[in-house]
Amino acid sequence: MSLSMQEQIRAKVREGYGTIARTEQSCCSGASCCGSTPEVARELAVKLGYDPTLLETLPEGTNLGLSCGNPQAIATLAKGEHVLDLGSGAGFDVFLAAQAVGPSGKAIGVDMTVEMLAKARRNAEAFATRTGLGNVEFRLGEIEHLPVADSSVDVVVSNCVINLSPDKPRVWREIARVLKPGGRVAISDLALLRPLPEGATSLVDALVGCVAGASLVSDIERDIRAAGLVDAEISVKHEYVAVMENVGDSLYQQILALLPEGRKLSDYIVSADISARSSRAGDKHVPGTGPGGGDDARLHDEAPAWHQSSSCCGAGETGCC
Repeated sequence: MSLSMQEQIRAKVREGYGTIARTEQSCCSGASCCGSTPEVARELAVKLGYDPTLLETLPEGTNLGLSCGNPQAIATLAKGEHVLDLGSGAGFDVFLAAQAVGPSGKAIGVDMTVEMLAKARRNAEAFATRTGLGNVEFRLGEIEHLPVADSSVDVVVSNCVINLSPDKPRVWREIARVLKPGGRVAISDLALLRPLPEGATSLVDALVGCVAGASLVSDIERDIRAAGLVDAEISVKHEYVAVMENVGDSLYQQILALLPEGRKLSDYIVSADISARSSRAGDKHVPGTGPGGGDDARLHDEAPAWHQSSSCCGAGETGCC
C-alpha cells in the first residue's frame, strides 16, 4: 500500500472517530464499533463479558460502544503492572485496567484523534474523583509509531482498533518493541475467515466500522510471528457478529446484502481474542529505537497537511449519514 493511500485511510478513520468523540454517537447508525447510544453500548459491553459493577465506575461518556471483545478477560492483569491500550478512545479499557493494576501500576492510552484524546483526559479527571486513582495517562500518537519507550510495558491491550491500521505489520512490530521481555498481548479485534466481497470492502462506513480493514486470521498469525512475538493464540468467536445481526446494525445489514446467496455474516466476519508474549528474559530480544513518553507533536494539528476532507460516510462535507 502506498504512503499516500495509508495517509488517506488514517484521515478517514481520524475524522470518523473525531465525529464520534464530539457527538458521543455513531456516524454510522446502529451498534457497530463505529459507535452507538449509551444504552446499546452498555448492553453490548455486558454481552461481551464486562462486569456490570465495574461499568458503573466509569465516567459518563466513556463507553462509546466501540468494543468488539473484552481484552480485560484475557489480560489477567496484576497489581503493579504497566498496561498500554492501543486506540484508547474515551478511556473505556484504560480506566478498567487502571483499577485492575491498582495505584502501584499504570494504564496508558494512545489515540491519534485529538478530539478523543481531549475527551479521555476530561474523563480521567472524573475517574480520579470517583475512584481516587491517578494512575492513568493518555498520549496522542499513532499505533504504528507509539509514543512509548522500548521494553517499558507489561501488557498491551487493544479493542477493535488494529483492523483500522493501514500498516498492521508495523503495529505488531511496535507492540513487540514496547513490551518488556516476557510481556504479553491481550487484544480483541475483528478478523476474517475468508475475504469479503469487493463491494463490502469499498464501503467507507465499513472502514470506520472496523470491517473493511480486518485481516484474515492467517495474516494476523503471520504478522505476530514476523514481529518476533511467541506463543500466539487466536480464539475465534461468533458472539459479536450475532449481536450486530440481532440489533439490526445497518452496516452489517449492508454487508449481508452483498454476500453470495446462502452465506451468513459469520461465514466471513468474527471477533478474535489474540494473545501472545514477548521473548522471555534470556531469549533473543532486540531493542528498538522508539520514542519515550509524551504526545506525538506531529499530530497536534487537527488537520495535518496530508489530511483529506471526508465524512465517515464518504468524501465531501455532507457530514454523517
